[in-house]
Amino acid sequence: MLRLFKVCFVLIAITVLISAWAQGQEAAPQSIFRVVATPNENFDSGLVAASASSPTDIWAVGQSTIHWDGTKFTAFPAPMIKGDNTSELNGVVDISPTLAWAAGNVNIGEANPGQVIEQWNGIEWKVVAGPSLPPGVEASVFAMAATSADDIWAIGSLLGDEGEQLFYLFEHWNGSQWTATTLANGGAFLFGASADATNDVWAVGFSGFENDNSSTLALHYNGSTWSEVPTPNVGVGANQLNAALALAPNNVWAVGFSTPVQPPQEAATLTLIEHYDGTNWSVVESPNVGPASIYQSNRLFGITADSANDIWAFGSYFSSDGSGHQHTLLEHWNGTGWKIQPSPDPSIGGFLSDLLFAGVVPEPGNVWIFGVEDEAPHSGTLAIETIRGDE
Repeated sequence: MLRLFKVCFVLIAITVLISAWAQGQEAAPQSIFRVVATPNENFDSGLVAASASSPTDIWAVGQSTIHWDGTKFTAFPAPMIKGDNTSELNGVVDISPTLAWAAGNVNIGEANPGQVIEQWNGIEWKVVAGPSLPPGVEASVFAMAATSADDIWAIGSLLGDEGEQLFYLFEHWNGSQWTATTLANGGAFLFGASADATNDVWAVGFSGFENDNSSTLALHYNGSTWSEVPTPNVGVGANQLNAALALAPNNVWAVGFSTPVQPPQEAATLTLIEHYDGTNWSVVESPNVGPASIYQSNRLFGITADSANDIWAFGSYFSSDGSGHQHTLLEHWNGTGWKIQPSPDPSIGGFLSDLLFAGVVPEPGNVWIFGVEDEAPHSGTLAIETIRGDE
Protein backbone atom coordinates (compact mmCIF):
# COMPACT_ATOMS: atom_id res chain seq x y z
CA MET A 1 0.00 0.00 0.00
CA LEU A 2 2.83 2.41 0.94
CA ARG A 3 4.58 1.67 -2.37
CA LEU A 4 1.36 2.32 -4.27
CA PHE A 5 0.91 5.60 -2.38
CA LYS A 6 4.45 6.67 -3.30
CA VAL A 7 3.87 5.82 -6.95
CA CYS A 8 0.63 7.80 -6.99
CA PHE A 9 2.33 10.71 -5.25
CA VAL A 10 5.13 10.73 -7.83
CA LEU A 11 2.63 10.57 -10.68
CA ILE A 12 0.62 13.44 -9.19
CA ALA A 13 3.81 15.50 -8.71
CA ILE A 14 4.87 14.86 -12.31
CA THR A 15 1.40 15.83 -13.52
CA VAL A 16 1.54 19.06 -11.52
CA LEU A 17 5.00 19.87 -12.88
CA ILE A 18 3.94 19.17 -16.46
CA SER A 19 0.81 21.29 -15.98
CA ALA A 20 2.84 24.14 -14.51
CA TRP A 21 5.34 23.89 -17.36
CA ALA A 22 2.55 23.89 -19.93
CA GLN A 23 0.93 26.91 -18.31
CA GLY A 24 4.29 28.65 -18.32
CA GLN A 25 4.70 27.80 -21.98
CA GLU A 26 1.23 29.07 -22.78
CA ALA A 27 1.93 32.25 -20.85
CA ALA A 28 5.04 33.01 -22.89
CA PRO A 29 4.21 35.72 -25.44
CA GLN A 30 4.11 34.58 -29.03
CA SER A 31 5.50 36.62 -31.89
CA ILE A 32 3.09 37.84 -34.56
CA PHE A 33 5.95 37.28 -37.03
CA ARG A 34 6.89 34.05 -38.75
CA VAL A 35 10.18 33.15 -40.40
CA VAL A 36 9.90 32.82 -44.19
CA ALA A 37 12.31 30.58 -46.10
CA THR A 38 14.90 32.52 -48.12
CA PRO A 39 17.67 31.41 -50.50
CA ASN A 40 21.38 32.00 -49.89
CA GLU A 41 22.92 32.88 -53.23
CA ASN A 42 26.42 33.69 -51.98
CA PHE A 43 28.84 32.48 -49.31
CA ASP A 44 27.69 35.45 -47.22
CA SER A 45 24.18 36.55 -48.06
CA GLY A 46 22.98 39.01 -45.42
CA LEU A 47 20.24 41.54 -46.25
CA VAL A 48 20.40 45.22 -45.23
CA ALA A 49 17.82 47.06 -47.38
CA ALA A 50 14.33 46.38 -48.72
CA SER A 51 11.62 47.94 -50.87
CA ALA A 52 8.27 46.88 -52.32
CA SER A 53 5.90 48.07 -55.03
CA SER A 54 3.18 45.57 -54.05
CA PRO A 55 2.66 42.45 -51.91
CA THR A 56 3.86 40.36 -54.87
CA ASP A 57 6.89 42.50 -55.73
CA ILE A 58 9.37 42.83 -52.86
CA TRP A 59 13.15 43.19 -53.10
CA ALA A 60 15.65 42.68 -50.28
CA VAL A 61 19.33 43.32 -50.96
CA GLY A 62 22.71 43.30 -49.28
CA GLN A 63 25.32 40.66 -49.88
CA SER A 64 22.61 38.90 -51.85
CA THR A 65 19.65 40.08 -53.96
CA ILE A 66 16.35 38.25 -53.44
CA HIS A 67 12.80 38.80 -54.73
CA TRP A 68 9.36 37.83 -53.37
CA ASP A 69 6.70 37.15 -56.01
CA GLY A 70 3.85 36.51 -53.59
CA THR A 71 4.66 32.83 -53.20
CA LYS A 72 8.40 32.41 -52.72
CA PHE A 73 11.75 34.16 -52.66
CA THR A 74 14.17 33.79 -55.56
CA ALA A 75 17.79 34.95 -55.65
CA PHE A 76 18.88 36.95 -58.68
CA PRO A 77 22.55 37.68 -59.41
CA ALA A 78 23.62 41.31 -59.09
CA PRO A 79 26.81 42.30 -60.95
CA MET A 80 29.89 42.49 -58.72
CA ILE A 81 27.98 41.49 -55.56
CA LYS A 82 29.67 38.24 -54.57
CA GLY A 83 29.01 37.83 -50.85
CA ASP A 84 32.68 38.27 -50.00
CA ASN A 85 32.29 41.01 -47.34
CA THR A 86 33.86 43.56 -49.70
CA SER A 87 30.77 44.18 -51.85
CA GLU A 88 27.24 45.00 -50.77
CA LEU A 89 24.09 46.72 -51.98
CA ASN A 90 23.06 49.11 -49.20
CA GLY A 91 19.90 50.57 -50.70
CA VAL A 92 17.05 49.53 -52.98
CA VAL A 93 14.01 51.28 -54.50
CA ASP A 94 11.27 49.11 -56.01
CA ILE A 95 9.17 51.05 -58.54
CA SER A 96 7.37 48.20 -60.33
CA PRO A 97 7.92 44.55 -61.32
CA THR A 98 9.94 45.80 -64.30
CA LEU A 99 11.85 48.64 -62.65
CA ALA A 100 13.94 48.75 -59.49
CA TRP A 101 17.16 50.47 -58.46
CA ALA A 102 19.87 49.34 -56.04
CA ALA A 103 23.12 50.97 -54.97
CA GLY A 104 26.07 50.06 -52.81
CA ASN A 105 29.81 49.57 -52.84
CA VAL A 106 32.41 47.27 -54.37
CA ASN A 107 35.70 47.74 -52.58
CA ILE A 108 37.96 45.04 -54.00
CA GLY A 109 38.62 43.24 -57.29
CA GLU A 110 39.85 44.16 -60.74
CA ALA A 111 37.19 46.79 -61.35
CA ASN A 112 37.04 48.10 -57.75
CA PRO A 113 34.70 50.94 -58.74
CA GLY A 114 33.79 51.96 -55.19
CA GLN A 115 30.13 52.81 -55.47
CA VAL A 116 27.92 50.85 -57.84
CA ILE A 117 24.39 51.62 -59.11
CA GLU A 118 22.30 48.83 -60.62
CA GLN A 119 18.91 48.68 -62.32
CA TRP A 120 16.36 45.84 -62.57
CA ASN A 121 14.54 45.65 -65.90
CA GLY A 122 12.14 42.85 -65.08
CA ILE A 123 14.60 40.16 -66.19
CA GLU A 124 18.01 40.94 -64.72
CA TRP A 125 20.12 43.43 -62.80
CA LYS A 126 22.52 45.58 -64.82
CA VAL A 127 25.11 48.17 -63.82
CA VAL A 128 24.10 51.72 -64.73
CA ALA A 129 26.46 54.67 -65.00
CA GLY A 130 26.23 56.94 -62.00
CA PRO A 131 26.81 60.70 -61.86
CA SER A 132 29.97 62.31 -63.12
CA LEU A 133 32.46 62.71 -60.27
CA PRO A 134 35.89 64.38 -60.15
CA PRO A 135 38.87 62.09 -60.89
CA GLY A 136 40.65 60.52 -57.95
CA VAL A 137 37.73 60.58 -55.53
CA GLU A 138 36.25 57.58 -53.68
CA ALA A 139 32.46 57.47 -53.52
CA SER A 140 30.39 55.24 -51.22
CA VAL A 141 26.60 54.80 -51.06
CA PHE A 142 24.90 53.67 -47.84
CA ALA A 143 21.16 54.33 -48.37
CA MET A 144 18.46 55.11 -50.92
CA ALA A 145 15.09 56.86 -50.85
CA ALA A 146 12.46 57.78 -53.46
CA THR A 147 9.08 59.39 -53.97
CA SER A 148 8.60 58.28 -57.59
CA ALA A 149 10.37 56.77 -60.59
CA ASP A 150 11.70 60.25 -61.41
CA ASP A 151 12.76 61.25 -57.89
CA ILE A 152 15.31 58.85 -56.42
CA TRP A 153 18.14 59.58 -54.00
CA ALA A 154 21.33 57.65 -53.25
CA ILE A 155 23.04 58.92 -50.09
CA GLY A 156 26.62 58.41 -48.97
CA SER A 157 30.12 59.84 -48.66
CA LEU A 158 32.81 61.13 -50.97
CA LEU A 159 36.49 61.02 -50.07
CA GLY A 160 38.46 63.63 -52.02
CA ASP A 161 41.63 65.70 -52.02
CA GLU A 162 43.74 62.54 -52.02
CA GLY A 163 41.95 61.20 -48.97
CA GLU A 164 42.27 64.42 -46.98
CA GLN A 165 38.69 65.70 -47.25
CA LEU A 166 35.37 63.96 -46.57
CA PHE A 167 32.14 65.16 -48.21
CA TYR A 168 28.48 64.31 -47.85
CA LEU A 169 27.34 62.76 -51.13
CA PHE A 170 23.79 63.23 -52.46
CA GLU A 171 23.08 61.57 -55.81
CA HIS A 172 19.76 62.18 -57.55
CA TRP A 173 17.92 60.50 -60.42
CA ASN A 174 15.43 62.75 -62.24
CA GLY A 175 14.15 60.13 -64.67
CA SER A 176 16.88 60.58 -67.25
CA GLN A 177 20.23 60.99 -65.49
CA TRP A 178 22.08 60.84 -62.18
CA THR A 179 23.60 64.04 -60.79
CA ALA A 180 25.67 64.55 -57.64
CA THR A 181 25.77 67.21 -54.95
CA THR A 182 28.50 67.27 -52.31
CA LEU A 183 28.90 69.19 -49.06
CA ALA A 184 32.13 69.32 -47.12
CA ASN A 185 32.06 67.94 -43.58
CA GLY A 186 34.58 67.51 -40.82
CA GLY A 187 34.17 63.76 -40.58
CA ALA A 188 30.61 62.49 -40.75
CA PHE A 189 28.72 59.61 -42.34
CA LEU A 190 25.11 59.16 -43.51
CA PHE A 191 23.64 55.66 -43.09
CA GLY A 192 19.88 56.10 -43.49
CA ALA A 193 17.51 58.01 -45.77
CA SER A 194 13.77 58.52 -46.25
CA ALA A 195 11.52 60.79 -48.34
CA ASP A 196 7.81 61.56 -48.23
CA ALA A 197 7.84 64.37 -50.84
CA THR A 198 10.17 65.87 -53.43
CA ASN A 199 10.88 68.72 -50.99
CA ASP A 200 10.99 66.63 -47.81
CA VAL A 201 13.93 64.23 -47.78
CA TRP A 202 15.98 63.19 -44.74
CA ALA A 203 19.39 61.58 -44.31
CA VAL A 204 20.74 60.49 -40.91
CA GLY A 205 23.97 59.11 -39.49
CA PHE A 206 26.71 60.33 -37.18
CA SER A 207 29.62 62.74 -36.95
CA GLY A 208 32.91 62.08 -35.21
CA PHE A 209 34.58 58.73 -34.59
CA GLU A 210 32.25 55.74 -34.66
CA ASN A 211 31.83 53.96 -31.30
CA ASP A 212 34.01 56.61 -29.63
CA ASN A 213 32.74 60.17 -29.46
CA SER A 214 30.26 60.10 -32.34
CA SER A 215 27.16 62.32 -32.28
CA THR A 216 23.78 61.98 -34.00
CA LEU A 217 23.39 63.68 -37.35
CA ALA A 218 20.43 64.61 -39.57
CA LEU A 219 20.31 66.53 -42.85
CA HIS A 220 17.18 67.75 -44.63
CA TYR A 221 16.45 68.54 -48.28
CA ASN A 222 13.80 71.23 -48.80
CA GLY A 223 13.54 70.91 -52.57
CA SER A 224 16.58 73.02 -53.37
CA THR A 225 19.32 72.59 -50.74
CA TRP A 226 20.55 70.17 -48.10
CA SER A 227 21.17 71.53 -44.61
CA GLU A 228 21.93 70.06 -41.19
CA VAL A 229 19.17 70.05 -38.55
CA PRO A 230 20.28 69.77 -34.88
CA THR A 231 19.61 66.42 -33.19
CA PRO A 232 19.91 65.51 -29.50
CA ASN A 233 22.29 62.97 -27.95
CA VAL A 234 21.89 60.77 -24.89
CA GLY A 235 24.61 60.03 -22.36
CA VAL A 236 28.22 61.06 -22.91
CA GLY A 237 29.42 58.24 -25.15
CA ALA A 238 28.88 57.40 -28.80
CA ASN A 239 25.52 58.23 -30.36
CA GLN A 240 24.49 57.15 -33.86
CA LEU A 241 21.41 57.18 -36.10
CA ASN A 242 21.14 54.27 -38.55
CA ALA A 243 17.77 54.73 -40.27
CA ALA A 244 15.05 57.31 -40.88
CA LEU A 245 11.33 57.19 -41.64
CA ALA A 246 9.62 60.30 -43.05
CA LEU A 247 5.84 59.99 -42.79
CA ALA A 248 5.03 63.71 -43.12
CA PRO A 249 6.84 67.05 -42.80
CA ASN A 250 5.91 67.09 -39.11
CA ASN A 251 6.28 63.37 -38.44
CA VAL A 252 9.75 61.93 -38.98
CA TRP A 253 11.46 59.16 -36.99
CA ALA A 254 15.09 58.10 -36.68
CA VAL A 255 16.60 55.14 -34.81
CA GLY A 256 20.04 54.05 -33.67
CA PHE A 257 21.85 53.73 -30.36
CA SER A 258 23.40 55.75 -27.53
CA THR A 259 26.15 55.00 -25.01
CA PRO A 260 26.02 56.02 -21.33
CA VAL A 261 29.78 56.53 -20.89
CA GLN A 262 32.89 57.49 -22.84
CA PRO A 263 35.66 54.99 -23.64
CA PRO A 264 37.75 53.54 -22.12
CA GLN A 265 34.90 52.95 -19.69
CA GLU A 266 32.66 50.04 -20.68
CA ALA A 267 28.91 50.09 -20.91
CA ALA A 268 26.22 48.47 -23.01
CA THR A 269 24.81 50.63 -25.80
CA LEU A 270 21.11 51.49 -25.52
CA THR A 271 18.38 51.92 -28.12
CA LEU A 272 17.92 55.48 -29.36
CA ILE A 273 14.72 56.70 -31.01
CA GLU A 274 14.21 60.33 -32.03
CA HIS A 275 11.22 62.18 -33.50
CA TYR A 276 10.90 65.36 -35.57
CA ASP A 277 7.67 67.32 -35.12
CA GLY A 278 8.21 69.81 -37.92
CA THR A 279 10.29 72.12 -35.77
CA ASN A 280 12.65 70.14 -33.53
CA TRP A 281 14.11 66.69 -33.02
CA SER A 282 13.56 65.15 -29.57
CA VAL A 283 14.38 61.86 -27.90
CA VAL A 284 11.47 59.45 -27.41
CA GLU A 285 11.82 56.92 -24.60
CA SER A 286 12.57 53.43 -25.95
CA PRO A 287 12.94 50.09 -24.14
CA ASN A 288 15.94 47.75 -23.96
CA VAL A 289 16.58 44.11 -23.15
CA GLY A 290 18.41 44.46 -19.84
CA PRO A 291 21.10 45.48 -20.01
CA ALA A 292 22.10 42.96 -17.36
CA SER A 293 25.81 43.51 -18.01
CA ILE A 294 28.24 45.67 -19.95
CA TYR A 295 28.03 43.11 -22.76
CA GLN A 296 24.28 43.32 -23.39
CA SER A 297 24.19 46.13 -25.94
CA ASN A 298 20.93 47.02 -27.68
CA ARG A 299 20.97 48.64 -31.14
CA LEU A 300 18.34 49.65 -33.69
CA PHE A 301 19.19 49.47 -37.40
CA GLY A 302 15.88 50.02 -39.20
CA ILE A 303 12.32 51.33 -39.00
CA THR A 304 9.13 50.90 -41.04
CA ALA A 305 5.46 51.77 -40.58
CA ASP A 306 2.00 50.43 -41.31
CA SER A 307 0.56 53.78 -40.21
CA ALA A 308 1.50 56.74 -38.03
CA ASN A 309 0.33 54.79 -34.97
CA ASP A 310 1.69 51.41 -36.05
CA ILE A 311 5.46 51.64 -36.42
CA TRP A 312 8.15 48.98 -36.11
CA ALA A 313 11.80 49.56 -35.14
CA PHE A 314 14.27 46.70 -35.17
CA GLY A 315 17.86 45.62 -34.69
CA SER A 316 19.58 43.28 -32.26
CA TYR A 317 20.70 42.82 -28.68
CA PHE A 318 23.64 40.85 -27.27
CA SER A 319 23.53 38.10 -24.68
CA SER A 320 24.50 39.30 -21.21
CA ASP A 321 27.10 36.56 -20.64
CA GLY A 322 29.71 38.07 -22.94
CA SER A 323 29.47 35.21 -25.44
CA GLY A 324 28.80 37.61 -28.32
CA HIS A 325 25.55 35.90 -29.28
CA GLN A 326 23.08 38.33 -30.89
CA HIS A 327 19.29 38.09 -30.90
CA THR A 328 16.73 39.90 -33.02
CA LEU A 329 15.22 42.98 -31.37
CA LEU A 330 11.77 44.22 -32.33
CA GLU A 331 9.99 47.27 -30.93
CA HIS A 332 6.51 48.63 -31.70
CA TRP A 333 4.97 52.13 -31.51
CA ASN A 334 1.21 52.17 -30.90
CA GLY A 335 0.77 55.93 -31.00
CA THR A 336 1.64 56.56 -27.37
CA GLY A 337 4.75 54.53 -26.54
CA TRP A 338 7.37 52.02 -27.66
CA LYS A 339 7.30 48.43 -26.41
CA ILE A 340 9.50 45.39 -27.10
CA GLN A 341 7.67 42.66 -29.03
CA PRO A 342 8.54 38.95 -29.30
CA SER A 343 10.72 38.26 -32.33
CA PRO A 344 11.94 34.96 -33.78
CA ASP A 345 15.62 33.92 -33.81
CA PRO A 346 15.87 31.39 -36.65
CA SER A 347 19.50 30.30 -36.21
CA ILE A 348 19.74 26.73 -34.91
CA GLY A 349 22.91 25.56 -33.18
CA GLY A 350 26.35 27.02 -33.60
CA PHE A 351 26.90 30.69 -32.93
CA LEU A 352 23.66 32.66 -32.62
CA SER A 353 23.91 35.90 -34.60
CA ASP A 354 20.54 37.15 -35.81
CA LEU A 355 20.06 40.83 -36.71
CA LEU A 356 17.24 42.81 -38.34
CA PHE A 357 18.12 45.67 -40.72
CA ALA A 358 15.31 46.59 -43.14
CA GLY A 359 11.54 46.54 -43.34
CA VAL A 360 8.66 47.23 -45.75
CA VAL A 361 4.86 47.29 -45.56
CA PRO A 362 3.58 46.44 -49.06
CA GLU A 363 -0.06 46.50 -47.92
CA PRO A 364 -1.89 47.31 -44.66
CA GLY A 365 -1.24 44.70 -41.99
CA ASN A 366 1.52 43.00 -43.97
CA VAL A 367 4.91 43.82 -42.45
CA TRP A 368 8.16 42.30 -43.72
CA ILE A 369 11.51 42.65 -41.94
CA PHE A 370 14.85 41.44 -43.29
CA GLY A 371 18.31 40.84 -41.92
CA VAL A 372 21.09 38.37 -41.31
CA GLU A 373 21.24 35.03 -39.55
CA ASP A 374 24.21 32.88 -38.69
CA GLU A 375 24.63 29.98 -41.11
CA ALA A 376 28.07 28.81 -39.95
CA PRO A 377 30.59 29.15 -41.43
CA HIS A 378 28.87 32.01 -43.28
CA SER A 379 25.97 34.45 -42.85
CA GLY A 380 22.58 33.84 -44.41
CA THR A 381 19.51 35.78 -45.47
CA LEU A 382 16.73 36.32 -42.94
CA ALA A 383 13.10 37.32 -43.54
CA ILE A 384 10.18 37.49 -41.13
CA GLU A 385 6.59 38.41 -41.98
CA THR A 386 3.54 39.19 -39.87
CA ILE A 387 1.22 36.23 -39.59
CA ARG A 388 -2.02 37.09 -41.31
CA GLY A 389 -5.48 35.80 -40.48
CA ASP A 390 -5.70 33.64 -43.62
CA GLU A 391 -2.69 31.55 -42.59
